[in-house]
Amino acid sequence: MDMSQEQAPTLSEVLERLEALIDWEQRDRAPADRGQAMRVDLEPVTDLLSLLGRPDLCLCYVHVAGTKGKGSVASLVAAGLKSAGLRVGRFASPHVERLNERVLIDGEEVPDEQLAACLSAALDAREVAIKDASPAKDSTWFDALTAAALLAFYEADVRFAVVECGLGGRLDSTNVVVGDVCVVTNVELEHTNVLGSTRAEIAFEKVSILGRSAGFVTGVPPAPDKAGDVIDKHVAMMETTCLRPDWALGDAPLPQSIERRNGDLAGLVLDELGRRNWGEGKPISAALLTDEVYRAASLPGRMEVFEHKAGLVVLDGAHVAESMQVVLDDLQSRAGLEGPPIAILALGADKDQHSFLKILAPRVDRVLCSSVGHRPAALPGELVENARRLEASAERYDAPQMALSRALELAQEQNATGSSSAAWILITGSLHLIGALRPTLRETARSIPLPPTQC
Repeated sequence: MDMSQEQAPTLSEVLERLEALIDWEQRDRAPADRGQAMRVDLEPVTDLLSLLGRPDLCLCYVHVAGTKGKGSVASLVAAGLKSAGLRVGRFASPHVERLNERVLIDGEEVPDEQLAACLSAALDAREVAIKDASPAKDSTWFDALTAAALLAFYEADVRFAVVECGLGGRLDSTNVVVGDVCVVTNVELEHTNVLGSTRAEIAFEKVSILGRSAGFVTGVPPAPDKAGDVIDKHVAMMETTCLRPDWALGDAPLPQSIERRNGDLAGLVLDELGRRNWGEGKPISAALLTDEVYRAASLPGRMEVFEHKAGLVVLDGAHVAESMQVVLDDLQSRAGLEGPPIAILALGADKDQHSFLKILAPRVDRVLCSSVGHRPAALPGELVENARRLEASAERYDAPQMALSRALELAQEQNATGSSSAAWILITGSLHLIGALRPTLRETARSIPLPPTQC
């Protein structure tokens, strides 16, 4: 019997070690003047990877940042590359239900055993750094996970990886990678206590993933858009060019479909990878984005639809006002989703409640305000008060499951009356809220494709 296999730690055992580290997804990302500042450099994660033998230097990367759509664009690019016969890794953030969702090879989550081994190696390296007082002693939860993901890709002989930023870009753990092509999907106000109070400041943080001569793709319009101006100046400094879809240049209407916008960005990335000979002789281009690839690239909690006996339930983790506007415009153009939904809402503590609710409140039947659990979150009662100030019908449910039960009850009652538009449910504001409710929907409802837009 192989005793090393028998003694290998389980994923749950390794996660206990991981959870002891600072996790900025679980804590208030406070500014420096409040004594809880996030780090100011990439030394800890760089040192951690050095202790692991720098597995990150053996891969070619697409690096993706942005306020909304970065996960979908990354997934489309990875699925397109896989369809061309390449072995490709994808590092995603955040996960909805399982940590394994963040580390994928050829579209499949890495097995528990592999993730446990790589995380254990990263955590062991951190222990060495503590003894030696090297920078990796300060590595965080996300540093360790990033290092483990890159190690997993290296050990699986993956040469190509699509890496999604966790927060911002410039100081994100993933900025240890050097992208052959970098992407900033869009720039809106988010995490303003960390990234800056203006779109221009946030754009600087995100575009800073771009290195010299790398390809660059964005959906942010050029100047006079202030964020676009910051981006273009950085692109020029890096001696490369900026690729934008026609609609970002104002040469075509902005597509109402979020899927179309993400697909246009992914297509530009694939075209640029083809020009850079990523296919090793195999054709890489936007033509890889077939219907099959779109289906393979679908993500949990992003425009995801379940058919319940009470009515349709849509999950989308939009968490800023501009994203919520786009999601509602898209959804309410689709068959069966024309009417105002019953919304279940939770928001992180650092989100702009007023701006978000100002978009959501006029377009929903009512808002059931809940919590994202133990993470820093807006209080349900506070959400109710702010929603009611905007003349929305709002109810408080501290437990997400109670909010879901109430929403299903309301939808069933409304649909039983035979009204002209079907009642449906929108769960939004936080992927953590979606992670709390999605298991129930998987058990009680049927996953279906997003309904088509109405002509």
